[in-house]
Amino acid sequence: MITQLKHLLVGKPLDNAAQQHQRLAKPIALAVFSSDALSSVAYASEAILGVLILVGSTSLSLVVPISLGIVVLLAIVGFSYRQTIHAYPNGGGAYIVAHDNLGKTPGLIAAASLLIDYVLTVAVSISAGVAALTALATTWGFTDLERYSVDVALVLLAVVTLINLRGVKESGVIFAIPTYMFIASMTALITIGVGRMFLGGVQPIVPAELPAATETLGIFLLLRAFSAGCTALTGVEAISNGVPAFRKPEAHNAATTLLWMVGLLGVMFFGISFLANHYGAVPREGVTVVSQIAIAVVGTGPAFLFIQVATALILVLAANTAFADFPRLASLLSSDRFLPRQLSQRGDRLVFSNGIIALSVFAALLIIVFQAHEQAMLPLYAIGVFISFTLSQFGMVVHHRRIKEAGWQRGQIINAVGGVLTSIVLLVLLPILVVIFQSIRQHYSDVAAQLSLEQKPCIEAVRRHTALVLVSGMHKGVIPALQYGLSLAPDNVQAVYIDMEPESTCRLQAKWEQWGCGVPLVVVPSPYRSLLRPLLNYIDEVDRLYEDDVLTIIMPEFIPSRWWQHLLHNQTALFIRTALLVRRGRVVTSVPYRLEKKIG
Repeated sequence: MITQLKHLLVGKPLDNAAQQHQRLAKPIALAVFSSDALSSVAYASEAILGVLILVGSTSLSLVVPISLGIVVLLAIVGFSYRQTIHAYPNGGGAYIVAHDNLGKTPGLIAAASLLIDYVLTVAVSISAGVAALTALATTWGFTDLERYSVDVALVLLAVVTLINLRGVKESGVIFAIPTYMFIASMTALITIGVGRMFLGGVQPIVPAELPAATETLGIFLLLRAFSAGCTALTGVEAISNGVPAFRKPEAHNAATTLLWMVGLLGVMFFGISFLANHYGAVPREGVTVVSQIAIAVVGTGPAFLFIQVATALILVLAANTAFADFPRLASLLSSDRFLPRQLSQRGDRLVFSNGIIALSVFAALLIIVFQAHEQAMLPLYAIGVFISFTLSQFGMVVHHRRIKEAGWQRGQIINAVGGVLTSIVLLVLLPILVVIFQSIRQHYSDVAAQLSLEQKPCIEAVRRHTALVLVSGMHKGVIPALQYGLSLAPDNVQAVYIDMEPESTCRLQAKWEQWGCGVPLVVVPSPYRSLLRPLLNYIDEVDRLYEDDVLTIIMPEFIPSRWWQHLLHNQTALFIRTALLVRRGRVVTSVPYRLEKKIG
C-alpha cells in the first residue's frame, strides 16, 4: 500500500536510461532555473523603499537611481556567470570555480553560502507568495488570511516539495505556466503604467499617513538601501549550477537562457521601481508595492486579479529554483565527502530525493521561526548570495590568468569589476559551516584510513567463544536464542537476567528449570532498578575472563506482525544494542521471533 501511494504521489521509478530524456529545453529551463530571480521583482523594489522610508518621503525618489545601479551590477554579474558556464560546463557554479582556482576553503565558503541561499530562497519565496495571497484577499475584503500565514506557507511548501520529487522535467513543465504568466503580467503592467504616464492619466496613490523619519540620509543608509535591493540578484547563479540539466549543447543553451533571464529581470525590476516612484507606492502593512501599482494602473477588476494570482504563483514556485540546485550542489559536496553520502544518491525519479527533503525541512524551520515574514529574512538572504558571487568572480579572474584563452583580458576585467562590486556588499563570511564541512570530510578520511588494507592486518584464529543470552522473561521468543547460543558456544554460554523485581525473578527461575534448555541462568542484582548499568558491568566482567575469546551477546526479540504494534512495546533492545555496539571486541546478535497476524 505504501509503495502504491508513493507511485501515485511521486510517480513510478525511472531507470537510468531515462536520464537523458529528463534534459530541459531552453523555454522550460528558463522556468526551472529563473523563477527565483524573476520572482524578486515582486519584492526587491519594496525592499529599497522600506529602507528609504526611514528618512521620510523626500528620499523615496532615490529608488530609481539605486535600482539603475543594481541593474548595472546585474548585467556585470550576468556576463560573469556566462563566462563561468562556458569555462565549467559540468555545473557546480561558484563552488567548483572557487574550489578549482582559489582553494578548498574558499570553495567551501562559496558552497556554504549557496546552500544557505537556497534554503532562504524557499522560505522567502513561499512567504512572499503567501503575502501576495494575503494582499489579494485583503483587497477583496477577506482580512483573516494573515492569521494563517504560517499554516498556508507550510502547505504550499509540501506541495512544491512533492512536485519536485516527481522529477526535474515534470516539475519544469508544471512550473512553466505560472512563470510565463508572471512575465506577461509584469510586462503588461509596466507597459500600461508607463503609457498612462506619457498620456497624462496618472492618478498618484494616496497612502496612509507615512511614519515619521527616524534616520538621516547618509552614505550608510544609501548602502543599506542598495544592499536591500540587491535581493533582485538572487538566483542569477542558478543556471551556472545546473548546466548539465540542459539539452545538448548544454553550455550554449545555458548561456542563452542566462541572457534571457538577465534581460527580463533587469527590465521588470527597473520598471517596477520606476512605476513605484511615479505612482507614489510605499511599503504598507498587508498590501504590497506591486499590488498598489496594479490597482493604480488597471483597477481592481480581472486584470488586477490576474496580476496578483500570477505574482503569488511565481513567488511560491520560485522555490523550484532552489529545489533544482540545492540537491545538485549537495550531491557534489557529498561526492567530495564534505556532506553525508546519502545526499549523492538519486531517488526513484532520478532526482536527489534526500537533498530535496532536507531542503524542505530546513525551509520549514525558517518559515516557522520567522512566522512567514519574508522581509525579515531578506538581510540573511543577501549575505549568502554575495559570498558566492564574490568568490565565483574572483575565481574566474584566476581562471583567466591561468588558462589565457582568447579574449581573456576582457573577461578578467569583467570578473574583477564584478568581484570588487559584490565584495562591497559582502559583510560576513560563514566559518561555522566551513568547519562543519571540514569535520565531515575528516570523518570520512578517518574511516577510510582505519578500514584500509594497505597495512596488512594481523589475522589470528579465534580460540574461544563466549555467548551471553540476555533475557527479560521466559517465553517462546527466548528458546530460539538459547538454541543459537548453544550452537555457537555449547561449553561457554550463559543466560543473563537483571533482577529489578524479586517476584518476577522468582517466576522466571521457576520456569527456567523446565524451559531453559540446560543453559545456566545468571541473575544480576539491581537494587536501584537500573537495567543498563548492571548489565554493562556484568558483560565487562565476563569479557575480562579471557584474552583470546570472542564475546557474543545474543538478544531475543519478538517482532509484532503490524508496524503500528511496535509503538505498544518499549524499545529496550534498541538501547541495549546501541550501548553495546560502541564498545570494542563484542559481537551483538539479534534472534527474532516473528509473531503471526491474528485472523478473525
